[in-house]
Amino acid sequence: MPNSRRPRRPKIGVFDSGVGGLTVLRALLDRIPDADYLYFGDTARLPYGSKSAATVAHYAVGAVRYLQDQGAELLVIACNTATALALNEIKAAAGVEVIGVIEPGAEAAAAATRKRKVVVIGTDATIGSHAYRRALEARKVGVREKSCPLFVPLVEEGWVEHPVTEQVAKIYLSEAFSEDARDADVLVLGCTHYPLIKPLLRRVAPEHVAIVDSAESTARAVERQLQIEPLPYSTKSARRGVPKLKFFATDSAEKFRKMGTRFLGLPVEDVLHVDLKE
Repeated sequence: MPNSRRPRRPKIGVFDSGVGGLTVLRALLDRIPDADYLYFGDTARLPYGSKSAATVAHYAVGAVRYLQDQGAELLVIACNTATALALNEIKAAAGVEVIGVIEPGAEAAAAATRKRKVVVIGTDATIGSHAYRRALEARKVGVREKSCPLFVPLVEEGWVEHPVTEQVAKIYLSEAFSEDARDADVLVLGCTHYPLIKPLLRRVAPEHVAIVDSAESTARAVERQLQIEPLPYSTKSARRGVPKLKFFATDSAEKFRKMGTRFLGLPVEDVLHVDLKE
């Protein structure tokens, strides 16, 4: 007999090396409030950017297996570095659908560009992997990649509207949109920390440039995967139940709670400290 009751809420696992992936969770909550979420931040072992691909794959696979053990039915790899260096290994180890942040970001950028020319900014590791370049060139889009290593510590310091951050952004973006990339018309935020400085980047970037946030693009990809109709923003108050949020961190739960609240824009309460054995 077909079940006539409302479909069961999906349980979505979100993995990141730290708190940055909470910007992806925030986008998911906006688009898919009718789901429950498990978030794993591997805070004890960050940054992933300085680790080898084999080490990143080992860490990420352990984390996503843990999320599956907790009941995750779909996995979102919110970490750009883990997506760039280890997505195939994660997919091979997972027993459920896995969505990374890079393909959705590249897809959105390719759809947005008229000039077929895009600038991607990210951490050293993400830019060094050339994962966005490959994904965009496969879509016949030219790419200028620019590493912006100072943005992550500035965001984590809470300096999202600080004159120093604005000055740093001006230098990075003037270098990124120079020479043959002067007429690029899309800027891809290839790091989960960057949505927090999106208003600042909007001011600093050339006026003709559209900004693609891979957190939002990933949430849309998950929505398509679940085949859920998006809720109109006006009906958010009429949501069917409130999403259950559970957080796991490999370092101090208190520290995660404090910084996580800033990234998520909501109180981060249910945090469990997890010790993943090597």
